[in-house]
Amino acid sequence: MILLISDLHLEEGRPDITRAFLDLLHGRARGAQALYILGDFFEAWIGDDGMTPFQRSICAALRELSDSGTPIFIMHGNRDFLIGKAFCKAAGATLLKDPSVVQLHGEPVLLMHGDSLCTRDVGYMKLRRILRNPVVLFILRHLPLGTRHRLARKLRSESRAQTRMKANDIVDVTPEEVPRVMQHFGVRTLVHGHTHRPAIHKLQIGDQAARRIVLGDWDKQGWALQVDEQGFQLAAFDFVNPQLALPGA
Repeated sequence: MILLISDLHLEEGRPDITRAFLDLLHGRARGAQALYILGDFFEAWIGDDGMTPFQRSICAALRELSDSGTPIFIMHGNRDFLIGKAFCKAAGATLLKDPSVVQLHGEPVLLMHGDSLCTRDVGYMKLRRILRNPVVLFILRHLPLGTRHRLARKLRSESRAQTRMKANDIVDVTPEEVPRVMQHFGVRTLVHGHTHRPAIHKLQIGDQAARRIVLGDWDKQGWALQVDEQGFQLAAFDFVNPQLALPGA
């Protein structure tokens, strides 16, 4: 059994989400073949050298799961793209490139955070290219912590304001971009987060059936994709009782 989650936006101000995540680590994720976290794991990340006690506690919980035998893979999101090798080493996790093709129960599956699929959001795509530039990343990581904190708050505030003003189709994936990317990587299954619109979309790429699975964000409830012999099962679960409410369970 493999678990995939994304968009937890962990922060001290949401202890309910933190408790649900820790319960998942101590429960269903224990003994899983792998846990994939596809971006926006934290609400903000200003650099491995700026970890708060809260973030260190999450790191320690991941390390405990990793030491128990469950491999952990973390992908950058638009909120936490400064997560680096130091954090992953301490957490016992592997930093996964966005995008990546991985084998899930014998099927090649394309994993992405999902923001790069939203090509109609021209302003965001431009900012993304700037922030992911290696030179810019180097500069950001070497700015004083206080400056990084202020910059992170400014970017989050502007992002929320702009998202509220944009049309729904602009902040969702571009329909034409999905088959293009899937054909490029030669896959029939794509899994991503970012849009906060959990669903399994049936597609037709050429003469082959395909699917796009969108992970849900953790806000009023948690979401996880479970992959096992039964297939790909996307389900929500309550924070009070964080057992996966899988179809047919």
